[in-house]
Amino acid sequence: MTSYFITGATGYVGSMLVRYLREAHPDAEIGVFVRDAAKARRRWPAGVTIYTGDLVQDDLAQMVPKSYEAVVHCAAITQSAIMREKPVEAADSIVLATRRVLELARAWDVQSMVYVSSMEVYGQIDCSAARATEDVLGAVDLTQPRSCYPMGKRMAEQYCYDFFHEYGVPVKVARLAQTFGRGVPKTDRRVFAQFARSVQAHAPIILQTAGRSVGNYCAIDDVVRALDCLLERGENGTAYNVVNEKSTMTIRQMAELAAGLADGAPVPVRVEIPAGDPGYAADTGLRLSGARLEALGWRPQKGLAEMYRDLLADWEKDEG
Repeated sequence: MTSYFITGATGYVGSMLVRYLREAHPDAEIGVFVRDAAKARRRWPAGVTIYTGDLVQDDLAQMVPKSYEAVVHCAAITQSAIMREKPVEAADSIVLATRRVLELARAWDVQSMVYVSSMEVYGQIDCSAARATEDVLGAVDLTQPRSCYPMGKRMAEQYCYDFFHEYGVPVKVARLAQTFGRGVPKTDRRVFAQFARSVQAHAPIILQTAGRSVGNYCAIDDVVRALDCLLERGENGTAYNVVNEKSTMTIRQMAELAAGLADGAPVPVRVEIPAGDPGYAADTGLRLSGARLEALGWRPQKGLAEMYRDLLADWEKDEG
């Protein structure tokens, strides 16, 4: 493929994917769709065509007057506070935006498309016997506002399958595990970044839950390679977990691992559960299987410790 169109390209995964594609396919044309043109121009002053607008409200065919061969739809709300406080808007930004991008891909008659979904679509699953494959989903509590995210992602996936079966849009679904490594901004509020800030400051890591929830992780460098792999070799109308199985562990285990990466002695890990509902996702025992993606020839190359080292090295470089 000689041209790529990326939505959500100022977000973490989208921006790192653009960086990867520019290095891996230097002769390819890359177009990005973003809300903040100034932010995009600071990131890519040259070599990337920038389109600005609202994926839900705007006419994308008018906003993007030319067609691209490959599409990766990364745009999504990821802040839990927005999911809790504005669940309707959060759901619309997932479901309606995905439909709009699928309609654009259909009009362009693209060669390939990948929708970036989330492991949260699985809900509550008992993985005590075996890892979760892509064909089994668990329960989601529909009465909770934050469920707009996993249910929105499920409906967006449904649109992907429907557009493939009804219109032949060659779309694949990438269900990402928790993704980080180099390129994470120090302002990131997710739990892995909170742990990293504590390590960098030689301060205690404070857990605001008991840390029993199981986390599935994958390095950003491995994720962007996976997205490229799915564009090239993925089966249309099919979902793929993007995960490093060797990095599956509980939040408490990850905290202990991160604590041990501090210079000198490990930093302490403490549990301090706040009063009230902090808005975190429910504890899960989800353990993802990466077998389907690995059958395409993709292999994760970085484990959780290396993900943290990449993240911390980036922060130290920025401070220097």
